[in-house]
Amino acid sequence: MKTILHKADTRGHANHGWLDSYHTFSFAGYHDPQRVHFGALRVLNDDTVAGGMGFGAHPHDNMEIISIPTSGDLEHKDNMGNKQVIKQGDVQVMSAGTGIQHGEKNKNNDKEVKFFQIWVFPNKKNVEPRYDQKYFSDIDKHNKLLTVVSPLGTDDGGVQIHQDAWFSLGKLDKGFATDYQLKDKNNGVYAFVIEGDVTINGEKLNRRDGLAITEAGELKINADSNAELLLMEVPV
Repeated sequence: MKTILHKADTRGHANHGWLDSYHTFSFAGYHDPQRVHFGALRVLNDDTVAGGMGFGAHPHDNMEIISIPTSGDLEHKDNMGNKQVIKQGDVQVMSAGTGIQHGEKNKNNDKEVKFFQIWVFPNKKNVEPRYDQKYFSDIDKHNKLLTVVSPLGTDDGGVQIHQDAWFSLGKLDKGFATDYQLKDKNNGVYAFVIEGDVTINGEKLNRRDGLAITEAGELKINADSNAELLLMEVPV
């Protein structure tokens, strides 16, 4: 097993006033040649958007874009005719494919919206653009690692992306222990602690820490406090 630990305070950071963003991997004005991507995982941004503010319409192509809100309401609008609000518990995916224009903004003027924006390189280029979102309750994620993103979509319980990648979310009680078996032994896993403290294969992680894991077929996970954990299994 090989691991690379990314402590929360080593992430890139940009505060634009209306947008406060932490970058696990190189993004925009933050560039670290040692942290450009982890296999197919290209972007992991931890964003806070002020009330009423947001990203104007802008293009993407040939990227799988996943948004996971943790608080507030994020309004999405795109040129495919989708206009949706995503909130805590929702997982949204947008396959940009041949090209898409979309914008996102905080639906509320009186409170922030916080969300993770994650980009994954696709395994197929120039697919027809596609949008999907699904709600997962805290009960569904309680003391388990629930599949929320997968290549099979609803057949595997999550939203679908064009990549042999699986994302799992868990809300774990202090003292809970579990194993995660990789779907593909050639994949790696990027573990990101949303809240709390966990130990993965002997490595202690705290809030917003990330751990890149390769050459491991199984992860042993222990919750050292009440914790929320995101696992992203991707080709490396």
